[in-house]
Amino acid sequence: MTPRRRRSAAFLIVATLVALLLVTGLSALGLWQVQRMYWKHALVEKIESRVGATPVRAPATASESDAYRRVFAQGRFLNDRAVLVQASTARGAGYWVMTPLATDGGFTLLVNRGFVPAERKSGYDRPEGMVRVTGLLRVSEPGGGFLRANDPGSGRWYSRDVAAIARAQRLERPVAPYFVDAQVGTAGAYPVGGLTVLTFPDNHLGYAITWFVLAAMVAAAYIRLMIEERKARRA
Repeated sequence: MTPRRRRSAAFLIVATLVALLLVTGLSALGLWQVQRMYWKHALVEKIESRVGATPVRAPATASESDAYRRVFAQGRFLNDRAVLVQASTARGAGYWVMTPLATDGGFTLLVNRGFVPAERKSGYDRPEGMVRVTGLLRVSEPGGGFLRANDPGSGRWYSRDVAAIARAQRLERPVAPYFVDAQVGTAGAYPVGGLTVLTFPDNHLGYAITWFVLAAMVAAAYIRLMIEERKARRA
Protein backbone atom coordinates (compact mmCIF):
# COMPACT_ATOMS: atom_id res chain seq x y z
CA MET A 1 0.00 0.00 0.00
CA THR A 2 1.35 3.38 -1.02
CA PRO A 3 1.76 6.22 1.52
CA ARG A 4 -1.11 8.03 -0.17
CA ARG A 5 -3.42 5.03 0.18
CA ARG A 6 -2.38 4.59 3.82
CA ARG A 7 -3.23 8.23 4.54
CA SER A 8 -6.56 7.80 2.77
CA ALA A 9 -7.36 4.66 4.77
CA ALA A 10 -6.44 6.37 8.04
CA PHE A 11 -8.63 9.34 7.14
CA LEU A 12 -11.59 7.08 6.39
CA ILE A 13 -11.18 5.26 9.71
CA VAL A 14 -11.12 8.55 11.61
CA ALA A 15 -14.07 9.91 9.62
CA THR A 16 -16.05 6.74 10.28
CA LEU A 17 -15.39 6.89 14.02
CA VAL A 18 -16.27 10.59 14.23
CA ALA A 19 -19.45 10.09 12.21
CA LEU A 20 -20.44 7.11 14.35
CA LEU A 21 -19.91 9.06 17.57
CA LEU A 22 -21.81 12.08 16.32
CA VAL A 23 -24.77 10.11 14.97
CA THR A 24 -24.96 8.02 18.13
CA GLY A 25 -24.68 11.05 20.42
CA LEU A 26 -27.18 13.19 18.52
CA SER A 27 -29.66 10.32 18.27
CA ALA A 28 -29.31 9.67 22.00
CA LEU A 29 -30.11 13.34 22.68
CA GLY A 30 -33.16 13.08 20.45
CA LEU A 31 -34.40 9.96 22.26
CA TRP A 32 -33.81 11.66 25.60
CA GLN A 33 -35.99 14.58 24.53
CA VAL A 34 -38.73 12.15 23.45
CA GLN A 35 -38.57 10.53 26.90
CA ARG A 36 -38.74 13.98 28.52
CA MET A 37 -41.76 14.82 26.40
CA TYR A 38 -43.69 11.76 27.59
CA TRP A 39 -42.60 12.47 31.18
CA LYS A 40 -43.81 16.07 30.88
CA HIS A 41 -47.17 14.99 29.46
CA ALA A 42 -47.65 12.52 32.30
CA LEU A 43 -46.72 15.22 34.83
CA VAL A 44 -49.18 17.73 33.39
CA GLU A 45 -51.94 15.11 33.34
CA LYS A 46 -51.25 14.24 36.98
CA ILE A 47 -51.24 17.88 38.07
CA GLU A 48 -54.47 18.65 36.20
CA SER A 49 -56.17 15.75 37.95
CA ARG A 50 -54.96 16.97 41.34
CA VAL A 51 -55.81 20.67 41.19
CA GLY A 52 -59.48 19.94 40.61
CA ALA A 53 -59.75 17.19 43.21
CA THR A 54 -61.52 17.45 46.54
CA PRO A 55 -59.02 18.87 49.08
CA VAL A 56 -57.65 16.53 51.73
CA ARG A 57 -56.32 17.49 55.13
CA ALA A 58 -52.77 18.83 54.92
CA PRO A 59 -50.30 16.20 56.19
CA ALA A 60 -47.52 16.87 58.68
CA THR A 61 -44.99 15.64 56.12
CA ALA A 62 -44.87 15.10 52.36
CA SER A 63 -42.49 14.35 49.49
CA GLU A 64 -41.99 15.61 45.94
CA SER A 65 -44.47 13.01 44.69
CA ASP A 66 -47.21 14.89 46.60
CA ALA A 67 -46.63 18.16 44.74
CA TYR A 68 -49.75 20.05 43.61
CA ARG A 69 -52.14 17.99 45.72
CA ARG A 70 -55.10 20.07 46.85
CA VAL A 71 -55.11 20.30 50.63
CA PHE A 72 -56.76 22.24 53.43
CA ALA A 73 -55.70 23.18 56.93
CA GLN A 74 -57.22 25.03 59.89
CA GLY A 75 -55.44 27.09 62.49
CA ARG A 76 -54.21 30.55 63.37
CA PHE A 77 -51.86 32.67 61.30
CA LEU A 78 -48.65 33.76 63.02
CA ASN A 79 -48.69 37.14 61.31
CA ASP A 80 -45.71 38.44 63.26
CA ARG A 81 -43.58 35.64 61.79
CA ALA A 82 -44.43 36.26 58.13
CA VAL A 83 -41.73 36.89 55.53
CA LEU A 84 -41.88 38.42 52.06
CA VAL A 85 -40.31 36.54 49.17
CA GLN A 86 -39.56 38.39 45.96
CA ALA A 87 -41.93 37.40 43.18
CA SER A 88 -42.50 38.03 39.49
CA THR A 89 -46.10 37.40 38.46
CA ALA A 90 -48.67 38.22 35.82
CA ARG A 91 -49.54 41.19 38.04
CA GLY A 92 -45.96 42.43 37.95
CA ALA A 93 -43.08 42.36 40.43
CA GLY A 94 -43.65 42.25 44.14
CA TYR A 95 -43.66 39.73 46.96
CA TRP A 96 -45.20 36.48 48.09
CA VAL A 97 -46.56 36.74 51.62
CA MET A 98 -45.33 33.59 53.40
CA THR A 99 -47.14 33.28 56.72
CA PRO A 100 -46.82 30.38 59.19
CA LEU A 101 -50.11 28.74 60.14
CA ALA A 102 -50.25 27.06 63.57
CA THR A 103 -52.59 24.24 62.58
CA ASP A 104 -55.02 22.38 64.78
CA GLY A 105 -53.06 19.25 63.87
CA GLY A 106 -50.14 20.16 66.13
CA PHE A 107 -47.69 21.34 63.46
CA THR A 108 -46.92 24.59 61.67
CA LEU A 109 -47.59 24.97 57.96
CA LEU A 110 -46.01 27.69 55.86
CA VAL A 111 -48.69 29.28 53.67
CA ASN A 112 -48.08 31.38 50.60
CA ARG A 113 -51.09 33.64 51.11
CA GLY A 114 -50.54 35.33 47.76
CA PHE A 115 -49.03 38.33 46.00
CA VAL A 116 -48.58 41.93 47.11
CA PRO A 117 -46.98 44.70 45.03
CA ALA A 118 -43.96 46.47 46.50
CA GLU A 119 -45.99 49.52 47.51
CA ARG A 120 -48.36 47.35 49.56
CA LYS A 121 -45.83 45.11 51.29
CA SER A 122 -46.72 46.62 54.67
CA GLY A 123 -50.39 47.20 53.99
CA TYR A 124 -51.86 43.78 53.38
CA ASP A 125 -54.63 41.93 55.22
CA ARG A 126 -53.66 40.00 58.37
CA PRO A 127 -56.50 37.71 59.51
CA GLU A 128 -56.87 37.01 63.22
CA GLY A 129 -58.49 34.02 64.89
CA MET A 130 -59.20 30.62 63.40
CA VAL A 131 -58.98 30.38 59.61
CA ARG A 132 -59.30 27.65 57.01
CA VAL A 133 -56.80 27.59 54.15
CA THR A 134 -57.29 25.63 50.93
CA GLY A 135 -54.52 25.44 48.39
CA LEU A 136 -51.93 23.44 46.49
CA LEU A 137 -49.11 21.57 48.18
CA ARG A 138 -45.79 22.86 46.86
CA VAL A 139 -42.26 21.55 47.26
CA SER A 140 -39.77 23.71 49.20
CA GLU A 141 -37.37 25.85 47.14
CA PRO A 142 -34.03 25.71 48.98
CA GLY A 143 -31.13 28.06 48.39
CA GLY A 144 -32.49 31.10 46.62
CA GLY A 145 -33.30 32.41 43.17
CA PHE A 146 -31.23 32.66 40.00
CA LEU A 147 -27.78 33.98 40.98
CA ARG A 148 -29.23 35.27 44.26
CA ALA A 149 -28.91 33.42 47.54
CA ASN A 150 -31.40 33.92 50.33
CA ASP A 151 -30.10 36.24 53.06
CA PRO A 152 -32.10 35.46 56.21
CA GLY A 153 -30.03 37.85 58.33
CA SER A 154 -31.09 40.80 56.20
CA GLY A 155 -34.59 39.52 55.57
CA ARG A 156 -34.00 39.12 51.82
CA TRP A 157 -35.74 36.08 50.39
CA TYR A 158 -35.59 35.03 46.76
CA SER A 159 -37.11 31.56 47.07
CA ARG A 160 -39.66 29.86 49.28
CA ASP A 161 -37.19 27.84 51.33
CA VAL A 162 -39.33 26.31 54.07
CA ALA A 163 -36.52 25.06 56.32
CA ALA A 164 -34.56 28.33 56.13
CA ILE A 165 -37.65 30.44 56.82
CA ALA A 166 -38.59 28.22 59.77
CA ARG A 167 -35.13 28.67 61.27
CA ALA A 168 -35.00 32.41 60.65
CA GLN A 169 -38.45 32.99 62.16
CA ARG A 170 -37.79 30.64 65.09
CA LEU A 171 -40.89 28.55 64.57
CA GLU A 172 -41.13 26.33 67.61
CA ARG A 173 -43.62 23.62 66.69
CA PRO A 174 -42.76 20.96 64.09
CA VAL A 175 -42.85 22.56 60.65
CA ALA A 176 -44.17 20.71 57.60
CA PRO A 177 -41.38 20.40 54.97
CA TYR A 178 -43.51 21.97 52.24
CA PHE A 179 -45.62 25.08 51.76
CA VAL A 180 -49.14 25.65 50.46
CA ASP A 181 -50.15 28.09 47.73
CA ALA A 182 -53.47 29.50 48.92
CA GLN A 183 -55.99 29.34 46.09
CA VAL A 184 -58.09 32.28 47.22
CA GLY A 185 -57.59 35.43 49.24
CA THR A 186 -59.85 38.08 50.70
CA ALA A 187 -61.92 39.59 47.88
CA GLY A 188 -60.63 43.03 46.87
CA ALA A 189 -57.75 42.92 49.36
CA TYR A 190 -54.10 41.96 49.43
CA PRO A 191 -52.49 39.50 49.28
CA VAL A 192 -53.95 38.08 46.07
CA GLY A 193 -54.12 34.29 46.13
CA GLY A 194 -54.67 31.78 43.35
CA LEU A 195 -51.69 32.81 41.23
CA THR A 196 -49.99 29.42 41.07
CA VAL A 197 -48.55 28.95 37.57
CA LEU A 198 -49.82 25.66 36.18
CA THR A 199 -48.41 25.87 32.65
CA PHE A 200 -45.20 24.04 31.88
CA PRO A 201 -42.95 24.63 28.85
CA ASP A 202 -43.13 21.69 26.44
CA ASN A 203 -40.53 22.18 23.72
CA HIS A 204 -39.22 18.63 23.84
CA LEU A 205 -40.64 17.52 20.48
CA GLY A 206 -38.98 20.45 18.71
CA TYR A 207 -35.67 19.72 20.42
CA ALA A 208 -35.96 16.01 19.54
CA ILE A 209 -36.58 16.79 15.88
CA THR A 210 -33.57 19.13 15.87
CA TRP A 211 -31.25 16.45 17.27
CA PHE A 212 -32.57 13.79 14.85
CA VAL A 213 -32.17 16.13 11.87
CA LEU A 214 -28.59 16.89 12.88
CA ALA A 215 -27.88 13.17 13.19
CA ALA A 216 -29.36 12.61 9.72
CA MET A 217 -27.23 15.44 8.31
CA VAL A 218 -24.06 13.91 9.75
CA ALA A 219 -25.02 10.50 8.33
CA ALA A 220 -25.74 12.05 4.92
CA ALA A 221 -22.41 13.90 4.93
CA TYR A 222 -20.60 10.66 5.80
CA ILE A 223 -22.34 8.76 3.01
CA ARG A 224 -21.46 11.54 0.58
CA LEU A 225 -17.85 11.37 1.71
CA MET A 226 -17.74 7.62 1.12
CA ILE A 227 -19.21 8.00 -2.36
CA GLU A 228 -16.64 10.67 -3.30
CA GLU A 229 -13.83 8.54 -1.89
CA ARG A 230 -14.94 5.54 -3.93
CA LYS A 231 -15.07 7.67 -7.09
CA ALA A 232 -11.56 8.96 -6.38
CA ARG A 233 -10.23 5.43 -5.99
CA ARG A 234 -11.78 4.30 -9.26
CA ALA A 235 -10.29 7.30 -11.03
